[in-house]
Amino acid sequence: MSYRSVLVLLDTGPACRVRLQLAVRLVRDLDCHLVGLAPTGVIDIPTVSGALPLLTDRAALAWDQLRDHAEEVAQRFRDECRCAGVRSFETVIDEEDHATSIIRHARCSDVIMVSQAHPEVPGQQQERAMVEQVVVRSARPTLVIPRSPRFMHTGTNIMVAWDDSREAARAVADALPLLQRARSVQVVSWDQPGGVSDAVLHARADSVQRWLKRHAVDTTAHVLQRPADLADAMLVHAAGMEADLVVMGAYGRPRWAERMLGGATHGMLQSMTVPVLMSH
Repeated sequence: MSYRSVLVLLDTGPACRVRLQLAVRLVRDLDCHLVGLAPTGVIDIPTVSGALPLLTDRAALAWDQLRDHAEEVAQRFRDECRCAGVRSFETVIDEEDHATSIIRHARCSDVIMVSQAHPEVPGQQQERAMVEQVVVRSARPTLVIPRSPRFMHTGTNIMVAWDDSREAARAVADALPLLQRARSVQVVSWDQPGGVSDAVLHARADSVQRWLKRHAVDTTAHVLQRPADLADAMLVHAAGMEADLVVMGAYGRPRWAERMLGGATHGMLQSMTVPVLMSH
């Protein structure tokens, strides 16, 4: 298995340049195709009696500005790819909102790259909601880059957060091209009060180790005591092993609250200090 196409979000936010630099390095390492997706966003025209002609004119002007911004970031993407010597790339300008556009175009890519929402940037609530929608609804894994990245590369030292769930299994399978290239991989599990015994947890970790071994991935396994805040414990362990990538399942709440993420997933997206590859 290998990635043949990486999709990176292009926008006017401050995180775009670093995200693009990491995407360029990733596709050069993997020798694969890079798609720069520049959604324009959408405009909601309110219905106001007697004001429709004026609102329509303003909406047309706003659409022109959105298209211009999308074309500007697309051109920066082209320039960056040419300068970096990327062999295969393309740009897509899509007149859609960001989440809808990414989710649709991700179906024909192998992995998506977006960034963690920044709390000091205007519109951060909408950006956070967009990232959460992409993580939960995308058909492909999502690689989320932290807002304050310390990494020039990602995928050298990888921590796999393993809880023997369907989501975790999906994430590990989705991450195989990165795991196979990594220098060090740790499979880490956390026990749960009143949950299964340590012996069972170790047996489950051994099982995923054996499976990864068949895919040419050597790992070490650790079963740790679960603290009150699992997301924080994951980040502490990732920092201790100097991980530059965390692989984990993304968990959604029941269907009636589909937009809300599970605690550990939400906590990681809020507090992440290391790139995280998530699959739902």
